[in-house]
Amino acid sequence: MEVTDLIPQRFPLQLLDRIIAVQPGVSATAEKLVTINEWFFQSPTLTGRTMIRPVLLEILAQTGVVALLSMPEHHGNNVFFGGIRQADFKTDVRPGDRLEAMVTLTKLRRQIGTGHGVITCAGREVVSADLTFVMQA
Repeated sequence: MEVTDLIPQRFPLQLLDRIIAVQPGVSATAEKLVTINEWFFQSPTLTGRTMIRPVLLEILAQTGVVALLSMPEHHGNNVFFGGIRQADFKTDVRPGDRLEAMVTLTKLRRQIGTGHGVITCAGREVVSADLTFVMQA
């Protein structure tokens, strides 16, 4: 299953490289290989070569959208990132890191869903967050 089959984002905003596993309406796991050529490393105002944290949250959001849009009744709908209830950042991400993002949907009612996401790198947790999604037919 290709990432572009499920989420509407395209380069440069598509942040997922590969879908590892998906259980429609339950969970999704995706991979991101971080390279020095990423658009968010190109800013002359950034002093370090660490991934900015909002991008990590967008990776989780896109992974959650995969879990939602893989459901046959929601395929083709629009899904919006509704918000972040809580996010806990543990370490920085640098070029060369391989990220694995997993989002488990915790509640799904009509057009609103919530989920818990975790990104790991080499077995260590990078970020965990509780997310809200809003679907539009």
